[in-house]
Amino acid sequence: MAEAACANSMKRSSADSEQSLGGGKSGLPRKRFYRARAHSNPLSDSHFPVPVSPDHVDWAEHFPVFFKSRGKEMARCPESSSGDQVPGGCSVEDAGMVDRLAEGIPDGSGVTQSDRIEEEDRQVRFADVGCGFGGLLVKLSPMFPGTLMIGMELRDKVSEYVKERILALRKESPGQYENISIIRTNAMKYLPNYFRKGSLQKMFFLFPDPHFKEKNHRRRIISVPLLAEYAYAMAVGGILYTITDVPELADWMKKCLDMHPLFEEMPALEQESDPVVELLKTATEEGKKVLRNNGKSFQFAYRRVHS
Repeated sequence: MAEAACANSMKRSSADSEQSLGGGKSGLPRKRFYRARAHSNPLSDSHFPVPVSPDHVDWAEHFPVFFKSRGKEMARCPESSSGDQVPGGCSVEDAGMVDRLAEGIPDGSGVTQSDRIEEEDRQVRFADVGCGFGGLLVKLSPMFPGTLMIGMELRDKVSEYVKERILALRKESPGQYENISIIRTNAMKYLPNYFRKGSLQKMFFLFPDPHFKEKNHRRRIISVPLLAEYAYAMAVGGILYTITDVPELADWMKKCLDMHPLFEEMPALEQESDPVVELLKTATEEGKKVLRNNGKSFQFAYRRVHS
């Protein structure tokens, strides 16, 4: 009996190990294998590549369907029953599919997402700063299929989870979720390295670290100096969204936004008609936790205005 129990335990352990690498039965990664500290110190040094300027960002690595020049060799091919292989590990038929997607040709399932984006408009337009496990990106993707969106996350395990989640979703739903991706970076330090002036239409800062101690307030992601950088990256008319369940942080963020001359709070009626506003409370893990506990959250939407 003991040997049988031991064997069963080993089988379960082996199964868990395999699923941790390849995801659960659905193919999606499992969060419990990617857990990390709730927050990181944004002022500490981290070791990851940072582009010199927006012109040096290889967006083909993130959106291979939309960037033909480098997208083909960067694209990840789905698994195939075909045994014929081509350079890069893709089967011949898979490589043909990648070519068709990169050129904007439907793959048999209808119009591809790249058909909805004009060549000159292939820029990232939405940025979710501190995107966590990517819940907001996944919700926004089908709502704005013609818009490229990037999540920016400092924690390595969490960013790896989001990367694997997006790849799994693309595999499960061919032609979908090609417009979202993730970068591991520190937005407080390197935001201008990724985005040209006036390129972003929406920025999200959902349930940021409150950094309660006064000496750590300089670590807060919303501050008057940092708002100047966000204003630089945002187009006039673009919208900055933020939400927290910490009253003191809500007061801080609203005060900073009200003080900055390049941001103006959206009228209540406009916020009510904005379909994105409702997602601020429901799309992320933190938001769902607040709702489960019947907590109160404080959300704000500010528009980028002319100087």
